[in-house]
Amino acid sequence: VQLVESGGGSVQEGGSLKLSCALSGFRFEDYAIGWFRQAPGKAREGVSTMALRDGKAYYIDSDVQERFTISSTPAKNTVYLQMTSLKVEATATYYCATQRFYGHTWFYEWEPSEYDDWGQGTRVTVTV
Repeated sequence: VQLVESGGGSVQEGGSLKLSCALSGFRFEDYAIGWFRQAPGKAREGVSTMALRDGKAYYIDSDVQERFTISSTPAKNTVYLQMTSLKVEATATYYCATQRFYGHTWFYEWEPSEYDDWGQGTRVTVTV
């Protein structure tokens, strides 16, 4: 299993960034992909998660849902996180991770320990 994030960088407050998570080495139909972020000195927190099978997605709160969009390519080998109207508090390292589920029912999770494989992260800095 391999996940590789890209697309991070420095942007002014109010700007946009699109993060990518390239996926390989597993059966996409059995997995969800979560985006997490970790700011310096803080715990890692979930941002958005999506089941690759059907694209069903969730966001950690309404504020994120209004400004961020999770999506995938038709081949499901890349998952994106489009971030708009970025705030300074979004400054963090962003990670994507896999959550395997079995059967037809997906129970989405925000707890990082529920995810198995992680990318190396991509740094996002939002400046005033």
